[in-house]
Amino acid sequence: MHGANLGTLLRTCDAVGACLAVPRFPWVPEALRRGNTLRRPACVHWVHDPPGWLKREKAAGTAIVGVELADEAVRLADLPAALGRTIAVLGHEQQGIPPDALDLLDTVVEIPMVGTGASLNVAVAGSLVLYKLAGLL
Repeated sequence: MHGANLGTLLRTCDAVGACLAVPRFPWVPEALRRGNTLRRPACVHWVHDPPGWLKREKAAGTAIVGVELADEAVRLADLPAALGRTIAVLGHEQQGIPPDALDLLDTVVEIPMVGTGASLNVAVAGSLVLYKLAGLL
């Protein structure tokens, strides 16, 4: 939703040793540039068909974790560190994760909030989950 969020998330991926997978939409390269202050190239995977890519990754044994409000969601504090290849799926700040991707999730994690806001922006939420999956929190 906000262009700088992708570049910010890319910096977090770099900090925890992860890659960022992004769809090939025309606005994505500029969004990555806007928030990225890294001095060297970061790991970015360009994905042409996100649902198809997730299906292939799941079939290959990759764990798929979604950040979403759901009845079966695990609290962030209870999310264990990743033991193998893991993908964290983040949705749009207003619409969430698309239904075709929701069906592919192995785990859903939610970030508890005590304030009046309904959600964190995608860069902040993704950063928290990435640090937890990396075992750094």
